[in-house]
Amino acid sequence: MQQQHSILKKQSTSAENSPNHQASHTPPIGFYHNTSSRPSEKQNTKETIRVSNSAAVNEGIGWCGFILLCLSYVLIVFTVPFSLTVCLKVVQEYERAVMFRLGRILPGGARGPGMFFIVPCIDSYTKVDLRTVTFDVPPQEILTRDSVTVAVDAVVYFRIFDPIISVTNVEDAPKSTQLLAATTLRNVLGTQSLQEILSDRESIALSMQTTLDECTESWGVRVERVEVKDVRLPVQLQRAMAAEAEAAREARAKVIAAEGEHKASKALKEAADIIHRSPIALQLRYLQTLTAIASEKNSTIVFPIPIDILNSLPFSNK
Repeated sequence: MQQQHSILKKQSTSAENSPNHQASHTPPIGFYHNTSSRPSEKQNTKETIRVSNSAAVNEGIGWCGFILLCLSYVLIVFTVPFSLTVCLKVVQEYERAVMFRLGRILPGGARGPGMFFIVPCIDSYTKVDLRTVTFDVPPQEILTRDSVTVAVDAVVYFRIFDPIISVTNVEDAPKSTQLLAATTLRNVLGTQSLQEILSDRESIALSMQTTLDECTESWGVRVERVEVKDVRLPVQLQRAMAAEAEAAREARAKVIAAEGEHKASKALKEAADIIHRSPIALQLRYLQTLTAIASEKNSTIVFPIPIDILNSLPFSNK
């Protein structure tokens, strides 16, 4: 038996040392040798991440928090169904609930919409409205670049896109956005002239929206639109601008009238030259004038006498 065992062992070792056997077990170049280890590595990685997350949660609340949590669950079980009135909460479709357990945010993100479960005395939550909010920026007294004082107010549209950040990174996101909008309005319009404020409202609103969106992104707030609502000028400045506009209009009217008189004088000169070349044209003009006067049904008709007839009279030499 020992001889047979030694013979079989020699045959197996010789077969393993043969080139065919080595070629069959040797993987080709560039091919990953242990292909079955990749999915196992991924599974191990996921399990490690889950264990680390659960360990982090348990470590966050501590042993005292874990004991309180267990006692709370026991209390909930013994007081069913009365405890369900306290443990079950509902948020609307446009709301989200940020959950805190012993002062720490629970994993899984914000809850909602719909029904969710809380543990009394341990869990607390904050509702966040995700709808677009509109507010008016109070009128701001602004000194423009050309040293003119104006009062400008605007309208801002914004919404919360990340409920957790809006609760943890800032105390009151809507109020902070309102204060920041008022300050941004003053800063942006302070670099513009009065003419630019009155004519380029769209570009000013776009600049304000970009500035606000960059600042409020870390608060979980997205500014959707900004509109410059009204620009109020001082009464004296309004009167001065009105007088300036009226003077400009009067100057343009005088220029237009002078140009008309200039063109009319040229036309009259050309007409006088034509009449001088043919005297009978003056008589025809007299008849046209009488026809125009008679068509108005006037009781008095003025008939002009040609100067040539007066020159032919005997007393014309005197």
